[in-house]
Amino acid sequence: MDSIAWMAWTLPTAIFFVALACTLAVMTWLAAAYPEAERIGILRIPTTRGDRLFISLILAAVIHLAWIGLIGTDTITSLPIGEEGFDISSLWLATVVSLVSAVVIFRTV
Repeated sequence: MDSIAWMAWTLPTAIFFVALACTLAVMTWLAAAYPEAERIGILRIPTTRGDRLFISLILAAVIHLAWIGLIGTDTITSLPIGEEGFDISSLWLATVVSLVSAVVIFRTV
């Protein structure tokens, strides 16, 4: 574990990497089960599922960085879990915005 001690392994970090691995696994399964065809959307360029996933991930990173820079990461509420409670950061709202934008990208691009 000393080789990865530099990383801040927190629950949100672990959730992110597990979700990313699951997303890539699902995309691989979809590519094998249902061969993809390029499609031209509102960008007027041919895109595949992988292209739309990449655009979604880049946009999610931009949304989160802009959110941190403009709004911050203040706690919006605290759940009564455990002795000290569990703080909910405003970044979860950025995550919701990112998921909605990913749905829009997969539908229209």
